[in-house]
Amino acid sequence: MSSHRYVAEYDDEDYQEYGEYEQPKDPRRPYEDVESYEPYEPFDDDLVPEDPRAGRGVRRVLSGAGGLILTPVALGLLAWGGLRQQMLVQATLSTQRDVLSIGLLVGGGILLLSVGLLGALSATGPILGGLVWGVAPGVVTIAVPEWGFRLVKYLPQNDVTYGVTSWLFIGGLLATGFLLIGAGLASRLARRRR
Repeated sequence: MSSHRYVAEYDDEDYQEYGEYEQPKDPRRPYEDVESYEPYEPFDDDLVPEDPRAGRGVRRVLSGAGGLILTPVALGLLAWGGLRQQMLVQATLSTQRDVLSIGLLVGGGILLLSVGLLGALSATGPILGGLVWGVAPGVVTIAVPEWGFRLVKYLPQNDVTYGVTSWLFIGGLLATGFLLIGAGLASRLARRRR
């Protein structure tokens, strides 16, 4: 086998004759003679990509408003239903069921679940609801019990207030507030890991 390589010499004029070096007149329209060709539309580099954070403010406002509105309603329903159940079962030593108190407890639980689910929109709702309606009054009552009684005086004096008072002094509001804050923080951490 020979180690010589055959090198052909070509004249550039030969290539010109066959059009090897011809360049299209307009690089965007290389096939002007083809009838079905649709003109090329240049890509616009100035397009701004969509910001993934767009609309986040609206979600935070909706979640925060929902947390601030739904949390006290849920706590009030739970406290009222719990008080009715306590008065029926403990005070009278009765084993009868009170349909209204069961309905109030279930309704309050579903509303608290809704507040926790607001974390899917934004963590603001559960965190605000838990902080304002659970942790803050609970810490105030633990630190200075007299302030707890002053807080209760601002509420209308009815069964709901009596139920909230018992929840406030046994730490139920504080625990519920921490649970809601935990739900909000968990949803925020889960969103960041995606």
